[in-house]
Amino acid sequence: MVSNFLDSGLPSEDPTRVAHNLEQIIHSDNYRLAHQDLDLLNRSSMRGVRMLLEISKPELFLEEAGITSTIIVFGGARLQEKTAAEASLKEAIKELDANPDSAEWKRKVSRARKMVKLSSYYDAAREFAFLASHFGQSGPISGPSCSTHVIVTGGGPGIMEAANRGAFDAGCRSIGLNIELPHEQNPNPYITPNLCFKFNYFALRKFHFVMRAVGAVLFPGGYGTLDELFELLTLRQVGTQHAMPIVLFGKDYWSRLIDFEFMADSGLIDDKDLKLIQFADTATEAWDLIQNQTSNPG
Repeated sequence: MVSNFLDSGLPSEDPTRVAHNLEQIIHSDNYRLAHQDLDLLNRSSMRGVRMLLEISKPELFLEEAGITSTIIVFGGARLQEKTAAEASLKEAIKELDANPDSAEWKRKVSRARKMVKLSSYYDAAREFAFLASHFGQSGPISGPSCSTHVIVTGGGPGIMEAANRGAFDAGCRSIGLNIELPHEQNPNPYITPNLCFKFNYFALRKFHFVMRAVGAVLFPGGYGTLDELFELLTLRQVGTQHAMPIVLFGKDYWSRLIDFEFMADSGLIDDKDLKLIQFADTATEAWDLIQNQTSNPG
């Protein structure tokens, strides 16, 4: 039957056609190694694989870097250094002068004035991170002794930038856990380059925030800051997260924003849950609270 098939008068094979077919095989997406096929990895059915990679990559590199403990710093991305806040206020006043009846610009000027006052928190976050890095870390920036009480932030602007900057001022390492957002958020320039990671999943980013944390300091911020605060408090309340100080920076601000006593009086949280929160009004106070409780965890 083979000889009959070969002798059946089939057209002669076209070498060019065969070569083209082989070329298509070699360059087909399906011929790529699976881990090199980005189209495959980006399919919705591969979400579990992507999540595993997002857990594993930062863990691998933080372990290789010898990072054994971190201090979380959260706070508003919109807070600015005083000079920048004053420049924004000046521009808003200029626009209002040109449009004196504009309710929108009156509102913007009012908000810009408040942002100038809030800019003191930028300086405080920078100072706190300097203290925590200078006294919590020691030795050369690339050495294994520079591995405890490492500042970790969301890697963006505002308070995040201030905290990474404070560690940078101290000549110490800091971590940035950035996130893919609809509006691009570039990492601030003060993060240790090989310790900046970009996430797609908020949940996995949270995982890396808390897993090495020995303390957290939260400065005034928006929804994101509040989300992280209640995440930490819930983990501490139910005992999932190990004992660690949670410091709210700026007692007047936080006391006006959230009435924790009212929650306890209403029976929605236990009185002992109030002890999960501490307040500080200076960088030194915040560092003392973190230092004393991480040195003497009992």
